[in-house]
Amino acid sequence: MNISSILSDGMVLQRNAKVSIWGKSKSFQKIKVVFLEKIYETKTGENGNWEITLNGLEPGGPFQMVISDENESVINDILIGDVWILGGQSNMQLPVNRTLDLFREEIKTVNQPYIRQFTVPQYYDFHHPKKDIHGGKWISANSDDVMFFSAVGYFFASELHKKYEVPIGLILTAIGGTPIEAWMSENTLRKIGGYEETLEKCKDDFYVSTTIKSEDESSGEWFKYLQENDPGLKEEWYHNSYSSKEWEEVEVPLSWEGTPLEDVRGSVWFRKEITIPDSLANFKGRLSLGTIIDADDTYVNGIRIGSTGYMYPPRRYEIPEGVLQPGKNIITVRVISTQNIGGFVKDMPYKLIVNGEIFDLKGTWRYRLGIRTNDLLPQTFFQYFPSGLFNGMISPLQNYKMKGVLWYQGESNTEHPQGYRELFEGLTKDWRTLWDIGDFPFIFTQLANFDTGKKNKESNKWAELRDEQKAGLAVSNTGMAVAIDIGESNDLHPQDKKTLGKRLALCAQKLAYNENIVASGPIYKEMEIIEETVHIYFDHVGSGLISRNGELQQFMICGKDRRFYEAKAVISNNTVIVSHEKIKSPVHVRYAWADNPKGANLYNLEGLPASPFTTEHIED
Repeated sequence: MNISSILSDGMVLQRNAKVSIWGKSKSFQKIKVVFLEKIYETKTGENGNWEITLNGLEPGGPFQMVISDENESVINDILIGDVWILGGQSNMQLPVNRTLDLFREEIKTVNQPYIRQFTVPQYYDFHHPKKDIHGGKWISANSDDVMFFSAVGYFFASELHKKYEVPIGLILTAIGGTPIEAWMSENTLRKIGGYEETLEKCKDDFYVSTTIKSEDESSGEWFKYLQENDPGLKEEWYHNSYSSKEWEEVEVPLSWEGTPLEDVRGSVWFRKEITIPDSLANFKGRLSLGTIIDADDTYVNGIRIGSTGYMYPPRRYEIPEGVLQPGKNIITVRVISTQNIGGFVKDMPYKLIVNGEIFDLKGTWRYRLGIRTNDLLPQTFFQYFPSGLFNGMISPLQNYKMKGVLWYQGESNTEHPQGYRELFEGLTKDWRTLWDIGDFPFIFTQLANFDTGKKNKESNKWAELRDEQKAGLAVSNTGMAVAIDIGESNDLHPQDKKTLGKRLALCAQKLAYNENIVASGPIYKEMEIIEETVHIYFDHVGSGLISRNGELQQFMICGKDRRFYEAKAVISNNTVIVSHEKIKSPVHVRYAWADNPKGANLYNLEGLPASPFTTEHIED
């Protein structure tokens, strides 16, 4: 008998719902399911498929289920509670172990066996929706396995479990870098239009397989050349016995832009010497090296303690006991630049921690060019292409009953923000049609603040995308968590997923659990021009509007020439009044209208931030 891998030990079933259990056996085979002292029986059809429905499931567990055809299968440790789908890209996928700068001590003591997660294996299909998934397992939120939970998901689930005291199941279906189109059905994308050529091209299996093979071979040859010809590896520049006195000096952190290293693709070696007192020698240590563009191999006293293959993860490496020595210690970092201008990202932690003592690693390092190569050719990531992940990862979940969806995605659509609202509407319709359980809650995160590094300050594509996301609230039973105050300007993957989890949980309490609470910060409603001022009115003011940390910031105003200027903004009777002494006939107002709206500080008294907005219409 074949049973979906999601129907396995540790699973969480949705309470108070018609829950399906399904599988495949021989044709016309009798199937028996025993669960909670009830017996369910059915027969397979000619194709061998079977399905039964469980009713009246009350929260609790753990329980056992026995499924029989000619043989018997047992599923253990089953919980009944609420199940949430986690969808999107890397900020939803980001695991708890990437947030330890903030939550290390808290995570050490986690033991929440009634919070579970199942990660759907990455799989795409461009031909048709799949019926089942293969691989993956349920894990519990204990101090070891919680490290692999979606950080957003874990903190969200923790809030709900604490409040409602029922098991919470999370099904993670997020892949880094994916645009929204990858998670939508082919039919919906064809109705929207503009995707026909790509959809047809990806149905050519020969094209897909030969592209992957060719690019894998090219990438393999690039790295092989790098490894075989880097003198730093041949001469072991990472050993303490090697002298780097003749190397150039440089201040770390730094971007290679504007330096002799700007156009280097290949490897550059960096070394720093630090002194450890005898009292700390032989202790374990923890090395923080910000983030590095693009990849790195990191050594301490000649021992390789860590390696990261791409630019986004923070470099946080554990140093085993016995590696650190009394007196002189040498840290060596081999930076590999593949396609981007390399560097150590600024305004991040660069330190060594040993037994609670901190050694600052910022400042003077020495460096030497290893080997210069050509750019590594970019890869084609087919998981990014339209409809592939909908078919391969979403469609197979349609029989698994759930409470609602959390969605965190949008970074990969910022280059073309206009039209995202239509795509989001299509996505929600696709998923609600697939599960066929009504307009279940669909709660999403509005993009956090992030400095994209765009030289053109008039380019505010992240702001435009946030506005498109906000428009998604027009879709029934949706909620939005604002995140412009909890991002990190220099990191695409901000670590404070706890605050975000709490905000998403507030939306869930309102939409899924019918709580009469304030679940949103202020949302722009309408404007009114009164003499030389613009009055801005809001929904979701809660107990009232407030300004955090001084006068309101990030408000801008324009006249008929559409040139925006920083404006004066004050709160009066839960209305924001915006003006500028030089603009006598105001036309429009913007708030937090930037990729990284630093200092945006309009909140309600419940502590929830206002969403960015512009009073302009898209067609303006």
